[in-house]
Amino acid sequence: MIDRTHALPVVRQARSLGISRASVYYRPRAVSDADLGLMRRMDALHLEHPFAGSRMLRDMLRREGLCPGRRHVASLMRRMGIEALYRRPASSRRHPNHPVHPYLLRGLAVTRPNQVWAMDITYVPMARGYVFLAAVVDWYSRRVLAWKLSITMDVSFCREAVDEAIARHGTPEICNTDQGSQFTSEAFISLLQENGIAVSMDGRGSWKDNVFVERLWKSVKYEEVYLRAYDSVSEARVGLGRYFVFYNSRRPHSSLGGMTPDEFYAKSLPAPEAAQNTAA
Repeated sequence: MIDRTHALPVVRQARSLGISRASVYYRPRAVSDADLGLMRRMDALHLEHPFAGSRMLRDMLRREGLCPGRRHVASLMRRMGIEALYRRPASSRRHPNHPVHPYLLRGLAVTRPNQVWAMDITYVPMARGYVFLAAVVDWYSRRVLAWKLSITMDVSFCREAVDEAIARHGTPEICNTDQGSQFTSEAFISLLQENGIAVSMDGRGSWKDNVFVERLWKSVKYEEVYLRAYDSVSEARVGLGRYFVFYNSRRPHSSLGGMTPDEFYAKSLPAPEAAQNTAA
């Protein structure tokens, strides 16, 4: 996304994308094997206990024979992009450059596909290292409409996932995300607004506002990621691609009456569109 040959200064490009200038020049250092092991375990604990902050995670890890300090745990949490999930006071305070949009789904009856999409990012451990996974999910059917992998948590792969979902399925009325810097950035918000999509954001730290994506992450990790040890990003992409085909087309959901997301999505579409999506 950053073009060093462009006439626009790098600082202005970074500001437009909603990223810091320091991150443009940052060159990541290799993560030690010990830290990778901690991060994998912290990821699993975070799924089970999303309310746990750095102190609680530190204590849980120590009970398992691991002895990291609280500051080290907090540092790894920032690297992984996770935080304790709970409502905080003054959560609606606006950043001057990153306005936070209101949550639009409270009390809303979601009755059809492509009425509301949800999007989020999660950390995916590999045999050595890790990647980040972004997914766009149809709120009504739980169907994964598009997904992308990235070695960094910049906004570009989030935009690519939304672009792909729009190209395949058209535009929803609303897209709901959390308040992560990728989703509050001008680059992401402008993409939604240019396509006539209303922007909705969770209350900060309120995982229940985007509960269906949180449930998706738990399924992905326990049914695919934790059973593998991807050796490369390309291997992770193949494995996750295989899993999402299974998740959409073969995995029944009790909340959908035993139907798969593909079946539940297609049954409520107009006939021509349903046929087109089945063929795809």
